[in-house]
Amino acid sequence: MGRTLSIAIICALLASGPLRADDSNTGDAGAKAATATATDKTASGTAAKTEATKADAAKSGAAKTDAAKPATDYREEIEELRQLMREQAQQLGEQQKQLELLREQLSATHKSEVTVSAPAADPTAVHVTGTEMAIRPDAKPTTEAAQDKPKSEDGPSSIHYKGVNITPGGFIEAATVSRSRGTGGDINTPFTGIPYPGAGLAKVSENNFSARQSRLTLLIDTTIGSAKVNGYYEGDFLGTGVTSNNRQSNSYVFRQRQLWASVKFENGLYLAGGQMWSLVTESKKGIENRQEAFPLQIDPQYVVGWAWQRAYGFRVAKNWDKFAIGVGIEGPQTTIGGRAFPNNFFINSPGAGGGLYNFVDTSGYSLNRSPDFLVKMTADPGWGHYEIVGILSDFRNRIYPCGDLPLPVFPTPSCTSATATAGAHNDSKTAGGVGATARLPLVAKKLDFVAHVQGGDGIGRYSSAQLADLTARPDGSLAPIHSYAWLASMEAHPSPKFDLYGYFGGEYAARTAYTFLNGAGNPVPVGYGSALFNNSGCSTELFPTPSGTGIGQPSAPTAPTNPGGCAGDIHQIVEGTLGFWHKLYNGPKGRLQWGIQYSYLTKYGWSGNNFNSTTGAPGPSVRPHAVDNMVLTSFRYYLP
Repeated sequence: MGRTLSIAIICALLASGPLRADDSNTGDAGAKAATATATDKTASGTAAKTEATKADAAKSGAAKTDAAKPATDYREEIEELRQLMREQAQQLGEQQKQLELLREQLSATHKSEVTVSAPAADPTAVHVTGTEMAIRPDAKPTTEAAQDKPKSEDGPSSIHYKGVNITPGGFIEAATVSRSRGTGGDINTPFTGIPYPGAGLAKVSENNFSARQSRLTLLIDTTIGSAKVNGYYEGDFLGTGVTSNNRQSNSYVFRQRQLWASVKFENGLYLAGGQMWSLVTESKKGIENRQEAFPLQIDPQYVVGWAWQRAYGFRVAKNWDKFAIGVGIEGPQTTIGGRAFPNNFFINSPGAGGGLYNFVDTSGYSLNRSPDFLVKMTADPGWGHYEIVGILSDFRNRIYPCGDLPLPVFPTPSCTSATATAGAHNDSKTAGGVGATARLPLVAKKLDFVAHVQGGDGIGRYSSAQLADLTARPDGSLAPIHSYAWLASMEAHPSPKFDLYGYFGGEYAARTAYTFLNGAGNPVPVGYGSALFNNSGCSTELFPTPSGTGIGQPSAPTAPTNPGGCAGDIHQIVEGTLGFWHKLYNGPKGRLQWGIQYSYLTKYGWSGNNFNSTTGAPGPSVRPHAVDNMVLTSFRYYLP
């Protein structure tokens, strides 16, 4: 309103022509009348001129000596009005800049264009150039000019439903893997399954093609009061059903990777529960879900030495600006390794189909007495990211002392063939470990170095290679295996289109071996990695075991075999990896990228000398060794 009024006054004054001192003795009144008329009607310059002419004619007979003010006084007022208009135009310009900044912020946040409605063309629009002002009837406001730009193809990134934002995501992948020695695995590498030289698989290579790592995600977020609430689902096709196969049409099932909900309060308190990444997994900052720092590589089993688990968890964390601490419980599964221990205990149970467990899973399900307990602390002091994590695990089995023991080596007067369950009891062992991670930005946003170490007893399953948690003693009681893992990483981002990475990591499991004396007084090895175990056949290939018959045909070999006389308990596994990603497109329509990865794997077993418990004679000490070379490729399209 103020802008229109000021413009109208200028128009009226300019249209009335130069003022004369001899117009009439009532010239002062006439000028005021003309000004009032222009103000009330807010007319154009032509209308103002007509009114001024009529007022001049009515007063033509008056005395010329009574003029009220010289023309220069009005010019000063006009100049003042012009200055006022300049200031108003400057304020409008500042407001327009703020509006443009707000539009950019909204576009970056919601990935959608904010359209500002503009009024119709104003015939009195002001065009400002430097300090000059001119009336331009054809001028358009800046907001309307912005509307004339081609509309962006960005659409809403989220679906808004009853106050909840639903955001889909994920990627589609075409991947390949070539291994110099077969593992019988898909795109993910079974690190402990790298075959020793005597295995049939070690004599053949494998080349597999897979789209099964393709992933779908769904993020749900909203606010309840001042709290931020998230729900997240993630799945891929790296699951198998009873009928899954790789024949004419593969039929792999969609599996659940993550499914959790979280709430974050204004004071930094954070709660999350569901199936999620473990607290041992490295975070980018603080302790929150979807802040995990993953290796850049293609292999979905990741890299040897990297700490992770993806299972049930419930956690409570407190995040400050540069420090965070969290505690949580996680669902464990016990893994057991070694050999020659008695068959007088159980630790896992086969899955019950009626209980919705997988009844064909040969490893079974742990009968856990309690969850794993974890605590994690992170620090972000300004340069680098640092973590410390602690793990506490509890293991349990049920032992039958009168069961399958080498009697009378363990003579027990109360044990008879009819009392195999006498003295049965539960045995529990508590174990755990610690881990630490440091991420150092050697060149900001260009080059990161990461160092990770983790060690303890009974925590092998918390690293990629999946070494065993524990073994058993000669009486069937449990013995946690001491293990550690380490990983050094270098990740470079030389340009927005390229990511380069290199990893070198390893995992180690200690000898956890025991002996007892047989009737001849010779030691009998039991447990994990015993120096008395037999490794003499680790490099000798055997004929495949025949299996099955056809109509009118003899038995035929159907599967490769492992070498005989090869304990091969793993001492350590080491992997070196190099790779890159190239982003062909990264914008509002998603991301298109491809990459290649090379990995060199080596597996060493604990040495064994094939000690003969009957004669008491040892054989030559043999330490088995296996190597595999792998090349993986990936072509991915990420949803926007």
